Amino acid sequence: MQAERLASSPKPIDYQRTIAHDSADAGLVVKAIMAQVIRSGAFLQQCWSVHPLCVTVKRMTDEQVVVLSCSSCKSAHYLTTTTIASNGASVQEASAEDNVRDEPPGEEYLKACVSSHPSALSLREMDVFQDLVRLRCADCRRLYDLVVSTFETRQK
Repeated sequence: MQAERLASSPKPIDYQRTIAHDSADAGLVVKAIMAQVIRSGAFLQQCWSVHPLCVTVKRMTDEQVVVLSCSSCKSAHYLTTTTIASNGASVQEASAEDNVRDEPPGEEYLKACVSSHPSALSLREMDVFQDLVRLRCADCRRLYDLVVSTFETRQK
């Protein structure tokens, strides 16, 4: 009697396999189910505090979204920015620039750094309560202060 009941009990459904067989575009459907978007800066802060050397800047989109990637936890962090301020390279340049302030916006400097030498950019500071992130470029010796409107973390 017990053996009959066990044999007739429903087996767990493998949803990924079921979707893959039922869908014409199986790869996209499975990825859509598996992808989780977390909208909090706390996940980036935790990721960066645990393994700071693994978090790198990957790219910057035209919509002012800065994409950071963590090689340790395989996460991609998307920072939608509202303002990007750039601080100059050295004290001598800063004193010369105080007289004439015809500097391009910080977005242009950051886009140039990301396109020419992204490995030189690193995350230096962040404050999730004030939605602030500071990046530093080792090659240009510039600091970038980002005011973030939306934090998103996605698992790769």
